[in-house]
Amino acid sequence: MTVRTDFLVIGSGIAGLSFALKVADKGKVTLITKSDLTTTNTSKAQGGIASVTYSPDTIEQHIEDTMVCGSYRSDRDVVELIVRKAPSQIKQLIEWGVDFDKQADGVHYELAREGGHSQHRILHHKDLTGLEIENRLAEKVRQHPNITVLERHFAIDLLTQHHLGKLVKRSIPGTECYGAYVLNTKTGEVYTLLSKITVLCTGGVGNIYHITTNPIVATGDGIAMAHRAKAKIRDMEYIQFHPTSLYNPGERPSFLITEAMRGFGAILRKMNGDEFMHKYHPLGSLAPRDITARSMDNELKLSGDDHLWLDVTHKDHKSIIEHFPNIYEKCLTLGIDITKDYIPVVPAAHYCCGGVQVDTNGETSISRLYALGETSSTGLHGANRLASNSLIEAIVYADQAANHAIDSIDSIKYEEKIPDWDMNGTTDPEEMILITQSAKEMQQIMSYYVGIVRSNKRLERALHRLSLLYEETEHLYKKSTPSQQLCELRNMIEVGYLVIKQALQLHESVGLHFSLDYPME
Repeated sequence: MTVRTDFLVIGSGIAGLSFALKVADKGKVTLITKSDLTTTNTSKAQGGIASVTYSPDTIEQHIEDTMVCGSYRSDRDVVELIVRKAPSQIKQLIEWGVDFDKQADGVHYELAREGGHSQHRILHHKDLTGLEIENRLAEKVRQHPNITVLERHFAIDLLTQHHLGKLVKRSIPGTECYGAYVLNTKTGEVYTLLSKITVLCTGGVGNIYHITTNPIVATGDGIAMAHRAKAKIRDMEYIQFHPTSLYNPGERPSFLITEAMRGFGAILRKMNGDEFMHKYHPLGSLAPRDITARSMDNELKLSGDDHLWLDVTHKDHKSIIEHFPNIYEKCLTLGIDITKDYIPVVPAAHYCCGGVQVDTNGETSISRLYALGETSSTGLHGANRLASNSLIEAIVYADQAANHAIDSIDSIKYEEKIPDWDMNGTTDPEEMILITQSAKEMQQIMSYYVGIVRSNKRLERALHRLSLLYEETEHLYKKSTPSQQLCELRNMIEVGYLVIKQALQLHESVGLHFSLDYPME
């Protein structure tokens, strides 16, 4: 079956929802999501969204904080673009109904401070900021008559000239995107979804690791699809590990303890109760994430302990519960009263600073294909992401992409010669364990060898082991009817390969990529 739409949006986080809302008056929008509309990385974001709001904070300070955190590997022009446009996009979110916390006067917004920020500039909704944004935008999307939402639909691959029998290579310009093959996971049917504009907003890659704060849907689908379609991918070696996920063996994904708690005054401690972060960085527990996670990893290796502590017990008990009700309730279910007890924490895979390379319009190296949010690499984050810069990056670039797409869509026609998906010669996989066990192996390989601290030997071993899994999975894929689990495995292996290959190409330690072979000076 062939379906036609003006705008195909793949993914339903802040980037996909805001893009859909911004273009919906111009044409028909089809938004697909492989789970339900609000199961996204955005909905799990606790801390908030960064924007200069009040004095003494300034645009220049936010720019400099971002550059410092990114080890000056960020594109300064991109940083300036996002930071300067942030206030107008915050205004847009508020107009869409997002409820950010206010001070006691009921007029001014209450701003938090997080690691790496020199000022209080984080707008938030308790410790459920992402969920508040996700729910308000999802509500607007469901109400818009020009937006069709297809839940439980999985994008298998992007459509390009390759599907017309033509040679497509990364080194050859002129590749165009015509839409995607989309699997209805409820019926097993594969649609040919033709579009004039296609937007990848599929979120992050956290599930290539065993311990991650990301929801199970974060399997790097957009990056993998774009790579297969021969788009340019960059900076995949920079995987950010959040320093503080709740240590609770057996729970997956790991529950996030927001960085805002350390901005609130929480202190990282060793098992014996000693504070330790000041020996690693003058900001102590508010050091940038790369330094904090690496310091914690070092302390755990020195002690052999399973976790460290996060201590907020010295703060006002009522304020703790008011600011972090979600964390308070979660910890209570495990017998931890955060107003009296230390919180057990460990680092966990959290955010990919690289992705599909885009220009300042959000367009990839493939014409008619845009990438937004964590799927993209705008140049904002450099070698390390500054806390709470991700949500603002997503909506600013959604605005850039929407304006560019609206200007160009009238001159674009559908490519009608794309063939339908061919099921001939395929059968249902006989044993799901072939898929599930390969996924576990892949996550172990990435966790053991491509984690917070790396070496060339570890990376080379990981590449060799992953190559075997790749061959086995491709063989299974070619003879099987498509399923979400098999396609996700294929995508995760491809993303893992990109992380390893680009890590091996970087012959230095910088930001989130720390190699024993290239010690920092």
